[in-house]
Parts: sequence; C-alpha cells; structure tokens
Amino acid sequence: MRKFATAVLAGVALSFGLTAAATAKDKTIAVSWKTFQEERWKTDEAAIKAVVEAAGDKYISTDAQGSAQKQAADIEGLIAQNVDVILVVAFDSDAILPSIEKINNAGMKAIAYDVQFEDPNALYITFDNIGVGRLMAKTMLEKGKQEGNFAFIKGDKGDPNATFLFQGIMEVLKDNIDGGKIKNVCETFTDGWKPDAAQKNMEQCLTANDNAIDAVISENDGMAGGVVAALDAQGLAGSVPVTGQDGDKAALNRVALGTQLVSVWKDSRVLGKMAGEAAVALADGTAMDALPGVAKFSGGAKGVEMNSILIPPNPITKDNLGDVIGAGWISKEEACAGVAAGSVAACN
Repeated sequence: MRKFATAVLAGVALSFGLTAAATAKDKTIAVSWKTFQEERWKTDEAAIKAVVEAAGDKYISTDAQGSAQKQAADIEGLIAQNVDVILVVAFDSDAILPSIEKINNAGMKAIAYDVQFEDPNALYITFDNIGVGRLMAKTMLEKGKQEGNFAFIKGDKGDPNATFLFQGIMEVLKDNIDGGKIKNVCETFTDGWKPDAAQKNMEQCLTANDNAIDAVISENDGMAGGVVAALDAQGLAGSVPVTGQDGDKAALNRVALGTQLVSVWKDSRVLGKMAGEAAVALADGTAMDALPGVAKFSGGAKGVEMNSILIPPNPITKDNLGDVIGAGWISKEEACAGVAAGSVAACN
C-alpha cells in the first residue's frame, strides 16, 4: 500500500512539475506562517521555495509569531504587495476567515497549507490528519498498550488538526473504550501545541492519577517531548508508551531510545513540493479543480466543501526506523544517538 501511495504521489508531483515548468513566470508566491519557530516549517519552506524559484517566480513569507492579529496584518501586507497566491498556515482557523475573504476579493488565490480554514474558494493541502490519528492509535494498540488508563494530550483548541487527529484516534480506540478496556483519565487541549504547556498538562495528569498512567496519546512530537520530560521526572519514561507525529529528529531519536512509541512521519518535503507546484500552477491560471490529485473534502467543523489534496503518512517505530534514515530525513547518527548496541536494527 505504501509503495502504491508513493508511486501515486510521484506521478502527481511529476504532473505538477511539467505544468509549472511549462507555464508560470514572474509571479509572486507568498506564505503566511503561523509561527516559524517549529523545526518542521523550515523543511517545508525549503521545499516550497525551491519549486517557486525553479519556476522563475518570486517567493516571500511572513511569520505571525503565534498571533492571530499579526497574521491578519501580515496578510494585508501581502495583498498590498499584489502577490498572486498566498499559502496560509492559519494560527486560528476561524479568526483567519476575514483575511481569506480579502484575498478572494483581491482576485488572488489562497491555499490552506497543512491547517484547514473553511473557505470554498481555497485549496486545502495537507497530510490525511484523520488518518494520522488512526495510525497513532492503531500503533498504540498493536505495539504499545491495549488497555489501562490513557491520557490524551491534544493540540491547540483553535487548530482543526487537533480535532481531526482526535477523530481518527477515537475511531480506532472506540471499541476498547466502550468495552471498558481503556479508561480516558485525562483529556486536554494544549495552548499553541507548546512542549512546555504539554509538559504541564502531563504533570497535572500524573498528579491527579497518582502516576497511574498506562499510555499517552500525544498529538505531535513537540508535545511528546514535553510529555516524556514529565514522565521522566517520575521515573516512567520508557515504560509508558507515547505517540507523536511530524518525524521531528528529537522524536525519532526518542523512538530509537524507547521513550516514544511512534512518530507518524509526514514528509514535509513532499508536502512543500506539492504545495509549491500547486501554487505555481494556480498563479498561472490553472483551475483549482483541474490540479492533479485534487478531490473534494468537506470534513471540517462547518462542512464546507473544498478542493483538497490529502497525502498519506507513515508511522515510524523502532521496526521501520530505517525508512527515515534511508530517505535522508535524518542521519543514522542523529537517530541512533545514545542507543544501546544491538537494540534497534536500523542502528546496527
């Protein structure tokens, strides 16, 4: 299945590449980042920028620094510069809607990049986040714990991805929860997906349950780092399985060390490349519903139908750690730092 998905993505990327190279020239593609402090966004940007500049177009970006107000001002500034396409990583998916309307009214194209905002005129491109949630929960049941006290450390309340992920997680865990095998003893949103906020949430959860936590479903790798720190302080790191996603280097090392069960790898090089190619094509006038790989998506909170491209992810555990090493996502030295000899096949 994974090989098939990879082949499909390669075909889509090739189609984009041919279209982009043959048409777009001297356009401006902009990105409004919600915050550029997270490790992964630098990887996304490099992939987007490479495609845009290879097509002969200009790349510019802004950093909202975790502020909905600043992001709105940033977008007004980009509109004033008469850009052609704006990729928006929304800090708050509802608060951003007036800004998206301004983009539409200016005759520009908007792309909801990785984080959905619900506007029928925009393209939504991301990994299948409901699928990511399913993979985290499925891996927990298969390689972690099937029963006991579970803690759920969710992302930011204003980010639809936190809800999409939880939807997928609950789909998989429902039978065990309904059957009484799994008890939800902690469930909390985490401000800004911040690791320190996740650590505090986990500390409170441990205190409230006298450390009787059997598994933690953390919705991303940054928060998983905070969770593991809280567990480590109680001597529980490595004995309580923890999930995550994004393929952060520190998280992949934790997977190898055994303090994190899984990091669902979303190769943001693929996401960035495909979004860059879509932006270049849109800037040159290609109809949104004519882009390769586009399908309709209406799974948001408001049910707004959008053109979308959803990319399948890959759950990384000790067993397939070699996938990310072989892909050049992380070096063997980085992934395997501190790992006991012979304990992980990919580190041998």
